[in-house]
Amino acid sequence: MNKLERIENGTVRRINAYYRANDESHKWPICNKFDATERAIRNLRKTGMYPNGGYEYFLAMDAELSRIVNAAV
Repeated sequence: MNKLERIENGTVRRINAYYRANDESHKWPICNKFDATERAIRNLRKTGMYPNGGYEYFLAMDAELSRIVNAAV
């Protein structure tokens, strides 16, 4: 199992840590107001749909980031 597979199948904490470690949204804050990664993490936390993480959470995180960025453009 490679590193990305371990992250994709990991816990919410591990996946959030991966996204934060690879986050560059602080370089381009949305309207100088917020960090897209942190907002995506908060939005997914509020749903309560992914308590155990896993591949579904990994994909949901990616989709939520895309939704936030595209909505701000």
